[in-house]
Amino acid sequence: MAVKKFKASSPGRRWGTVSDFAEITKSKPEKSLTEALRKKGGRNNLGRMTARGKGGGHKRRYRIVDFRYTKKEICGTVEAIEYDPNRSARIALIQYEDGNKGYAIAPAGLNVGIRVESGEHAKIEIGNSMPLANVPLGAEVYCIELTPGRGAKIARSAGNSATVEAKDGDNIHLRMPSGEIRLVKSNCYASIGKVGNSDHENISLGKAGRARHLGNRPTSRAVAKNPVDHPMGGGEGKSSGGRHPVTPWGKITKGLKTRKKRKTSDSKIVKRRGKK
Repeated sequence: MAVKKFKASSPGRRWGTVSDFAEITKSKPEKSLTEALRKKGGRNNLGRMTARGKGGGHKRRYRIVDFRYTKKEICGTVEAIEYDPNRSARIALIQYEDGNKGYAIAPAGLNVGIRVESGEHAKIEIGNSMPLANVPLGAEVYCIELTPGRGAKIARSAGNSATVEAKDGDNIHLRMPSGEIRLVKSNCYASIGKVGNSDHENISLGKAGRARHLGNRPTSRAVAKNPVDHPMGGGEGKSSGGRHPVTPWGKITKGLKTRKKRKTSDSKIVKRRGKK
């Protein structure tokens, strides 16, 4: 894909960029593979706001993507590459030999007509899925399971992938997109390749209206609020709060380590991100 610019007919057009959508081959989703997506406005099941600055946005339908690799040992053919408003990656519509259809995350280089397969005997080709034990060293993988059978959790967004660094018995050393090296069970499934649409990070919204279309509402700065609303609010004139930046509940926001000291997954991390 490439990033598309426009003539500066307005301030929003001057700075805004969009994808050229050159890889998209089908405009409407497969209706049987979609379901209703209700707006929650940042509120949880109790009606309490847990994510501020959320609300509105364009109406969407959720595309049911097969992250659990349910079609093992069944070949399929890529029928279309589609846009998904719910994620940064593109999705591929696959027609399987048993007559069913399914959605999968589309890697870079996957085109209409390419055959894909999932299973222990799958070939080492882009878009194919297999246990990490079968993936050669140095290969890039995406949509990686952390627990066998629970579905892909890692490297699912645009341009992301992890690298198989080493094999140690039942464990595989994976270099994550963050640089962290982590142990993953060798029977966890992953797909060969790198998630497509890598230019997504280069897109500029250009105007506030596009952020509202995505469901992002305006947010107020902490120092602009009243003391009743935020610990950094109040004071005569503009100030930086006169203290270390904190959350509305008084917790330090910059530099404070929030990871639990005795987390179960600590034993799976070989090398932390950012460490030399």
